[in-house]
Amino acid sequence: MPRSPLPPREGISATALRAPGGKATHAKSHLPVPETIGAWLESEFPEASPAARRGLLTEGGMRDEAGRAVAWEDPVIPGGFYFFHRPVPTEERIPFEVGIAFEDEDLLVVDKPHFLASTPNGRFVRECVVTRLRVDLDLPDLVAIHRLDRITAGLLILSKRPETRGRYQRLFQDRLVKKTYRALAPVPPSGLEFPLVRQSRLVKPAGGRQVLEVDGEPNATSSIRLLRTITPADHSEANAGPPRRGGAVEVAEYELEPVTGKTHQLRVHMNALGLPILGDPVYPVDLAPDPYDFSSPLQLLASEIAFDDPQTGHPRRFTTQLNLDPTAVAAP
Repeated sequence: MPRSPLPPREGISATALRAPGGKATHAKSHLPVPETIGAWLESEFPEASPAARRGLLTEGGMRDEAGRAVAWEDPVIPGGFYFFHRPVPTEERIPFEVGIAFEDEDLLVVDKPHFLASTPNGRFVRECVVTRLRVDLDLPDLVAIHRLDRITAGLLILSKRPETRGRYQRLFQDRLVKKTYRALAPVPPSGLEFPLVRQSRLVKPAGGRQVLEVDGEPNATSSIRLLRTITPADHSEANAGPPRRGGAVEVAEYELEPVTGKTHQLRVHMNALGLPILGDPVYPVDLAPDPYDFSSPLQLLASEIAFDDPQTGHPRRFTTQLNLDPTAVAAP
């Protein structure tokens, strides 16, 4: 896809829409090409009002991929890309701040808090790391080169410059980045020996939130090490406050290294071992929590990222300044 000729507006990237037809293979290449932009938008957005459709050209500033302004009666470029800004409603602020761990000419490394999305996703468009920092730091080209689940905290790397972005993205694509996580979960039962490697096949059914382990060739591998057991005495002072959901429990701290990068991989593998991560609202049971319920943060933290810099060849290593909290949640 060509780069958008429209800069982000209020930190939010323009939407890309591809027209039917054309010689390249894409999802709509087989469809007939409408005679005009207006006819195309009417077929593309049949539920929208006429004013809303025309608003994509005016308020939305619709442009073709060459950056030319688009008019209602213009012919459609078969298979062409068009860009415009959608109206984005205001969002209730997620009351946690992003910490800056490192910054240079090319990269911005941040500590993402629990409950704040990495990138625009679903109902959270404004309230995510990328949109916030584009606005707060005046960095319109800022892009996350990997992601963390909204409820996972810790290190997130963002690219500041399109010119070098692909080199860093390829590190993640080629699995040349070592990512280390820490997690709190129940104390393991006797007989479960560490360190261990969990391999399985993970599948996410359409329409479901839980990722499932199924029979078949493994596509996900995680290395898991037990770091320490945290007895109630270790946090008795913190537990003296208001009672938490489920009361105090004995927990353990684990070090997790995902060899692969499947959705929810570490959470699924820990749950499959009978060690669901504390505060997990999806495993073992999907609680369908209110996304603005901040009372029980997932005790999973992206604690370290290391790689050889693709531009200099020098090793780089970043470590989080955040911590896990054994008193913040109770075991499932």
